[in-house]
Amino acid sequence: MRLVSLFSGAGGLDLGFEQAGFDVVWANEYDRSIWDTYRKNFPGTRLDTRSIVDIHAREVPDCDGMIGGPPCQSWSEAGARRGIRDQRGQLFYEYIRLLDAKRPKFFLAENVSGILFRRHSEALDRIFAEFTNLGYNVSYGLLNANEFGVPQDRERVIIIGYRASLQRFFTPPDEHLPRPTLREAIWDLRDTAQPTRGPSTHNHQASVANHEYMTGGFSTIFMSRNRVRDWDSPSFTIQAGARHAPLHPQAPPMPLVAKDKRVFEPGAEHLYRRLSVRECARVQTFPDDHEFVYSQISHGYKMIGNAVPVEFARRLAEQIRQDLRVRPKSAPNRKGAVRTFEELASAEQ
Repeated sequence: MRLVSLFSGAGGLDLGFEQAGFDVVWANEYDRSIWDTYRKNFPGTRLDTRSIVDIHAREVPDCDGMIGGPPCQSWSEAGARRGIRDQRGQLFYEYIRLLDAKRPKFFLAENVSGILFRRHSEALDRIFAEFTNLGYNVSYGLLNANEFGVPQDRERVIIIGYRASLQRFFTPPDEHLPRPTLREAIWDLRDTAQPTRGPSTHNHQASVANHEYMTGGFSTIFMSRNRVRDWDSPSFTIQAGARHAPLHPQAPPMPLVAKDKRVFEPGAEHLYRRLSVRECARVQTFPDDHEFVYSQISHGYKMIGNAVPVEFARRLAEQIRQDLRVRPKSAPNRKGAVRTFEELASAEQ
């Protein structure tokens, strides 16, 4: 099945869908610091590098599915939290514009948990109304990638729509698999990481591609919380900012010395380093042959932190592929509806 990918980033969502048997035929990414990485890892996909607002629908190929995560900073707890009022938040409507023109069998949109905050409810209702007016059955909810084979606590909102004529709603796979840990993800890399050349310049001497970590100081905000998870726990959320990368599990937990103030364990300061770019990529379940191209290491951390974990995407994609194989048993319904994952799960019980 042919896919169009919007806001593609470094391709975590795209790779997961390809692993599930889909074919990403066209992608769009406006951030020039990502282009070389995407082209290196998806040589068979046409990458359009214009802003989505400048792309006419006739320039986008017909497809069976449309996937992508419109920029999330406007909805984030750490951002301005202006939602749809922010210019970046309004890019959700560009996604809808192309969805309207192409009318694929399904779509998937991913975003941060902040989009569910009450302050954004009116905007989210408008977005859902657009989807249902286009004739899609929409289901959505907050999912933790750690429950889907990703060694990381990472909660994201997933919105999936099927054409109402298919008479189905997406419900997440419920496999109850063991939750993977940092030990499973990065243990074999523990002795080979290299520091950057200076605080942020790419180190070409790393023996494993991208296995380098940012050096330099830590902010008071960073030092306000423990940033170390042990080997047998999942990682903290991989963020897009290099200075906020989690610390390596070789270090002991950071002792609390005052309200919102922690320190590195005296005598063990040498053990505290950020996860490397490759370690972050492992936590995001990118394979080692998925190489990130950059000169400034901050671009590597940003690409990975903004990505959808590959294994998370693959599990969702396999469920979608299975759903699309089932034919409706009665006359097709053209009117769309919206359900939460919780509502759908309760209805099945």
